[in-house]
Amino acid sequence: MKVVQLAQQLWPFVGDSRPTTICHHLKPRALANNNHDSVTQFDLSLTLKRKAAEISPDLKGTCLFLVGINSSIKSNSAQLLAEALRYYYFDSDSVVEEALGGKDAVRSFIKTDLKGFRDSETEVLKQLSSMGRLVVCAGNGAVQCAANLALMRHGISIWIDIPLDMVAKQIVEENFQLPAAETINGSYSEVLTQLTAIYEDSRNGYATADTTIALQNIASRLGYDTLDAVTTEDMVLETLKEVERLMRAKKLMEEAARPF
Repeated sequence: MKVVQLAQQLWPFVGDSRPTTICHHLKPRALANNNHDSVTQFDLSLTLKRKAAEISPDLKGTCLFLVGINSSIKSNSAQLLAEALRYYYFDSDSVVEEALGGKDAVRSFIKTDLKGFRDSETEVLKQLSSMGRLVVCAGNGAVQCAANLALMRHGISIWIDIPLDMVAKQIVEENFQLPAAETINGSYSEVLTQLTAIYEDSRNGYATADTTIALQNIASRLGYDTLDAVTTEDMVLETLKEVERLMRAKKLMEEAARPF
C-alpha cells in the first residue's frame, strides 16, 4: 500500500515539459564522483547538448531504463542523461526504500517477506513505466522476473556494462553505497565474489535490454590507455548515439510496414 501511495504522488511532478526539481519524496542515491568529472555540476558540453537536442523530437518523451550492476558510473550516467534530455531522473531502488520506510525496513522486509518485497519493486516499476520523460536507474530487481522486463518494454532499456573489478574497487575504496537490497561487504576479493554472483543471477535479464553501452568498448574506441579515463560524458554521449540508432531503426520499420 505504501508503494502505491508514494507512486501516486509522482504524477504532479511529471506533467511539465521541463523538470525543475526531483519530487522531494524520492531522494536519489548520492553521486560518487569519478576521477575525471563531477556529474553533480551538470556542466553539459556543447556536443552533448546538440546530440540530445537532435534526438529529442523523435524520442517523444519515451522513458529510458538503465540496467546493470549498481555503480556510481551507472547512476552518474543516468542523472547526466536526464539532464541532457531535460527529463526527470528516478532511482527505482531509492523509490522502493522510501516507500517501505528506509534501508533498515527494507532489510527486515526482505527477511520476512521476500515475495512482498519483489511485489513492491514491480509496483514501483509499473508506476514509473506508465509515465513519460523519465530516466530510470533500475535496480537488479527490475531484471529478476518477466513481469518487470515487460514493463520496461514501455520504454527503451539500456544495459550499462561496467567491469566488475571497477565496481568492487568503488565499493571497497570509495565507499559507494549500494541499495539496501544488496548486502555486500568484506575485502576486495570477497566483494568481487559477491558481485559476480549477482551478475550471474542477473545477466540474462541484462541481456534483454534494447542496447548495451560497454565501458570497455568506449575506452577502446576513444583510444584511452585505461578504463578510468572514460568519463560520464563519454558514457552519456555514446548512450544518446545508441538511442538515436534505435529510433531510426524503429522509424524505418514503421515506414516499411505502411501500405503503398
